[in-house]
Amino acid sequence: MNPSAASLSAPVDFDLTPIQFADVAAAYGKGDVAVREITCRFEHGTSTALVGPNGSGKTTVLRLLSGLAQPSQGAITPSPANKSVALVPQQHGLRAWLPLTVSDVLRMSRFRDRGLIKRFGPADRDIVKDAAERMEVIDLVNRQFGQLSGGQRQRVMVAQALAHKADVLLMDEPITGLDMPSQETILQVIDEERGRGRIVVISTHHMDEAEHCDQVVLLANRMVAVGAPRRVLTNKNLQETFGLRMAHGDREDCVFHGEHDSHRGGVPHVFDDHGHAGR
Repeated sequence: MNPSAASLSAPVDFDLTPIQFADVAAAYGKGDVAVREITCRFEHGTSTALVGPNGSGKTTVLRLLSGLAQPSQGAITPSPANKSVALVPQQHGLRAWLPLTVSDVLRMSRFRDRGLIKRFGPADRDIVKDAAERMEVIDLVNRQFGQLSGGQRQRVMVAQALAHKADVLLMDEPITGLDMPSQETILQVIDEERGRGRIVVISTHHMDEAEHCDQVVLLANRMVAVGAPRRVLTNKNLQETFGLRMAHGDREDCVFHGEHDSHRGGVPHVFDDHGHAGR
C-alpha cells in the first residue's frame, strides 16, 4: 500500500517516499549480530509493528530507522538523514531524574526547527499546546517531569514527539506497563498520525497491539516474516520467532491472541518473553 497525499485524512507537507530496507544487517558494539536479513518497506500513511522477544532486534531496527545506528550490511533508502524522525524511547530509558518541568520537556521538541538561539515564537507555542492537549498533559505543564507517574511521563514523551512534526514517528514499546487510559490515548494517536500521512513504527511483543497495525515485521535477530497481521501472526511464524508450542492445536494458520482478544473455539494465551503461557 502506497497512499497518495489525496488519500490521506489531512494534507501533508513532506515527501511521501517510503523507507526501504534491502538485506540490512546491524551489529552491536562488540561485533555481535543484532539483526540481519531485513528486507521491507515502511510506507507513509501506515503503521508497522516490530514484534519479537527481548533481544530480538526491535530496538536496533528503530535505531536504524532513526539514523542512530548504521547498517553493517545492505542499504536503507532514502537515508534516515533525509527524513525528519521523532523517537519515543522505552520508559526505562527516560531520564526522569533531570530537573525539568513538563513545559521544558515539550519545548525541547522545537529545537530542531528553531535551534538553540532562535526565539521560541507563537507558532512553536501553538504546536506544543496542540500536542499537549492531544496527549491530555496540558494540565501537567508546570509539574516536574520526574514526579509524574509512568503513564504521565510516557504521554509527555509522545507529546514531545508529536511536536517535532516529523515525517517518521518511532515508538519503542509505547504502551507496555501503562494504565488503560494511557494505552488508549497512545493507540489513538498512532491511528491519527498514520492518517496524517506519517510513517509510524512501534516495537512490541503483545499480539493485540501488533494486530492494531497495518504491517507486522517478525524479528528473531533476523526477519522471520513481514506483511499484514493476519498473514504474519500465525502459529508457525510465532513458534519460529518465540520458540513457542502451538496455542490452539496444530493448524499453522491459527493466530496467537493477546489477553484482551477473543478466539472462537480456542483459549486466549498471553506469552511472556521466556515463552511461558498463562490464562
